[in-house]
Amino acid sequence: MKNYAILFSLALTLGFTSCKNENKEKETETEEMTTETTELQEAPAEVKKLTVALDSKSGSTATGSVVFTEEDGEVSMTAVFEGLEPGMHAIHIHENADCSADDGTSAGGHWNPTKEKHGKWGDAEGYHKGDIGNFEADENGNGTITTTTDEWCLDCEDETKNVVGKGIIVHQGADDFTSQPSGAAGARVSCGGIIE
Repeated sequence: MKNYAILFSLALTLGFTSCKNENKEKETETEEMTTETTELQEAPAEVKKLTVALDSKSGSTATGSVVFTEEDGEVSMTAVFEGLEPGMHAIHIHENADCSADDGTSAGGHWNPTKEKHGKWGDAEGYHKGDIGNFEADENGNGTITTTTDEWCLDCEDETKNVVGKGIIVHQGADDFTSQPSGAAGARVSCGGIIE
């Protein structure tokens, strides 16, 4: 009988010890999973940034700078200009980062990798990926425009989205969003290459 009591006590002790070890293992696994999840959540998203200086073209005094920032799959563009004639001006992304021509024509035509017709950004009938739009210069010739899109990227593999290697052009007048292929916005008064 004594042997049964000892065996019973031993079995209970082993059972409790085994449960404690299992609980400790589960707690450790939970702590490790929580730590891994926290590390994944805290990992900072990669932010890419590119600044482009724009020079005067076509005898104008228009200059400016454009900052592209890519984060979480979207590119934000903020452009600031001075030396423009007061009024509305078009801004487009063009095919080339080459601004060597005095009139900016070395930048080529509008950037249109998807072969759409020219139009207002977001138009269901089509638009170029470079058809940014119009902005207004005040009485002092200063203007600004900001836009954000997931249709651009900075130096990615997708040539239908990659703006690096293209040019930014500011035009003398406004884009009418209908004239083909460029919106009849007039002379190219400022140009900058989007290069790293």
